[in-house]
Amino acid sequence: MSDISKSMALFAKGSAINSHGSLEFYGTSVQDLLEKYGSPLYVVDTDEVRERAQYFVNTATEAFHNTTVHVSYAGKALLTKRLVRIMLETGMHIDTCTMGEMRIALAAGAPGRRLVLHGNNKSYEELELAIREDFDKIVVDEPQEPARIAAIAKRLGTRARVMLRVSAGIHAGGHEFISTAHEDQKFGVALLSPTQNQTVPDFDNVSRETLEVLRTSPALRVLQEILKYPELELVGIHSHIGSNIHDADAFMQAAKRMMALRKTLYCTDAYTLPEVDLGGGYSVAYLEDEDSMDIALELQKLAQSVKETNAQLGMPMPVISFEPGRWIIAPTGCTLYTVGTTKTVQLPDGTYDSKGNLIHQRRYISVDGGMSDNIRPALYGAEYTAVLANRTSESEPVLSRIVGMHCESGDILVHERYLPQDITRGDILAIPLTGAYGRTMASNYNQALFPAVVAVSKQGSSVMLRRQTIEDLLEYDQD
Repeated sequence: MSDISKSMALFAKGSAINSHGSLEFYGTSVQDLLEKYGSPLYVVDTDEVRERAQYFVNTATEAFHNTTVHVSYAGKALLTKRLVRIMLETGMHIDTCTMGEMRIALAAGAPGRRLVLHGNNKSYEELELAIREDFDKIVVDEPQEPARIAAIAKRLGTRARVMLRVSAGIHAGGHEFISTAHEDQKFGVALLSPTQNQTVPDFDNVSRETLEVLRTSPALRVLQEILKYPELELVGIHSHIGSNIHDADAFMQAAKRMMALRKTLYCTDAYTLPEVDLGGGYSVAYLEDEDSMDIALELQKLAQSVKETNAQLGMPMPVISFEPGRWIIAPTGCTLYTVGTTKTVQLPDGTYDSKGNLIHQRRYISVDGGMSDNIRPALYGAEYTAVLANRTSESEPVLSRIVGMHCESGDILVHERYLPQDITRGDILAIPLTGAYGRTMASNYNQALFPAVVAVSKQGSSVMLRRQTIEDLLEYDQD
């Protein structure tokens, strides 16, 4: 079996291996794609984007039957005008967090009431645009922000719909920098003060004592502050606990805390928060031996827990919101590279690979991209796999490391992979699962150019984001 055959489950559904042993998308080979659009190249299966987006919306709606569900696509994962239109057509909102993301969504035709604005340091201009365009939600991230939003809304003679981001104290996900619900970080307002965190109340069986503790919650104080402004409409609370989370357990714990806070605000101010946003962070499998979150199963478990909690609290169900990004877009994309230099390095005695096999040498395969088009391995230690994509090889697999072209020893795309020994200059490697946080986190390090993002579908292939050119770089340079 060829190397690529073992890994096909990681590629988008529109991919296949043709009779020449080459990876292709809807009948177009990787060789043809690179010849037409250049190398390296991001490839996104937009038919599968639509399918995954619609599946998430339908599955969440079914899980929370008899409850209104809103799903927002987290644009930070990858945002283009075409992707915005696909998401809107599946019933999604668009979650933005910068002026650039806002303007792309608006340029794609998104109405304000289908847009959300996040951000821990929103500019005056961003807030003004969101208020002018009547965004569905502006997510308040710190205690002074309500006053700023209210002042802008008052000047514009309108009201702004706001939601408070709450740090629930539930830690989930992978790398520390993407576990975002603990209190010692930049996002949100804490549910519990440091003193309260020393003796966390029981949120599994919320009692009068639990609600009493929450009466002094920092988050509750901000909610009460928001209610003082006639220019603000308080529409809910928001929790985001991390990224690439495999099951519903942590979401369930965070949801219980959000529902208890909602009950406390009702008890103190007779105000029923209309909506609770449970964020995103649903996992995908980056390697052959990993699993993605079973969305249908885990959302059913989450829905049951949320309904039971609200019944226990004697509260009506709120609108439930989600913000998937990676889960929708990551598996639909891959990056194609052309191989350049290859060399074999002798290793010290007693060196083992990740599976405990004694190894004596490692093959370094350099490609025409690197950390400028996928920073996640260097930034987070994220793991990817790779396949020889332009041909079948019967050559013996050897321990290989795929590295980029940049002036950094940490410029590694795939740390460890057994690949055919005969891989050589001009071959094509494909790395799956780069639809999320590849192009959107790209840089011009070493003045590398941004690769194009090409959409593939049953209708053929076309450019979503064009390749950057040397002329673009020179135009930035004002001498």
